[in-house]
Amino acid sequence: MPRVSSAFFLVAALCGLAGMAWGMQMGKSGDHTLHAAHAHLNLLGWVTLSIMGGFYALPGTVKGGWLPWTNLVLSAGGAIWMAILLPRVIAGKVSGALMVTAEAPAVLGMVLFIVAVLLTLRRPAAG
Repeated sequence: MPRVSSAFFLVAALCGLAGMAWGMQMGKSGDHTLHAAHAHLNLLGWVTLSIMGGFYALPGTVKGGWLPWTNLVLSAGGAIWMAILLPRVIAGKVSGALMVTAEAPAVLGMVLFIVAVLLTLRRPAAG
């Protein structure tokens, strides 16, 4: 498996574990105020990063270079920063406008992922 795929899966698993712990804490406390932040961590962190890691492991996809690694940094950074920032926004401690600092990298990471998919489509089909 390419190193970039392993890196995507490692960060995804860490986000998944953090999301599970967060969910357990919400269940234990009965306070589900931060469920939106928890959901963002699970969806962007665990699910999306896992899908991206699986894609980069497929035959015929980009394996190295700047594209997949930048995709990882932007996507993971955006997801993690969003999970950190969103509870503060929900609690009214910071402005929701600050969320763009998490949303922009996450969106740029998705744009790079689309570029990687399009580059793969341009390659001749294997077998």
